[in-house]
Amino acid sequence: MGVASFHRTLEQELQALLRGVSLECLVCGEFVLHGGGMITCPECGSSLRGELGSEEPQLQFDTQTG
Repeated sequence: MGVASFHRTLEQELQALLRGVSLECLVCGEFVLHGGGMITCPECGSSLRGELGSEEPQLQFDTQTG
């Protein structure tokens, strides 16, 4: 039996986050909050929102430095 590598691309991680499969912030690793079409991290303040009305989800990732 061989060892299988387990890694995801950034695009796969973002899609999992949008679908609600992943609950981990991509910036700091804390749990995120889903609400009002936005996904936000209360720990680091980063947010992710999907653009509506397009065939493929368009992502916008916002973060502020403290």
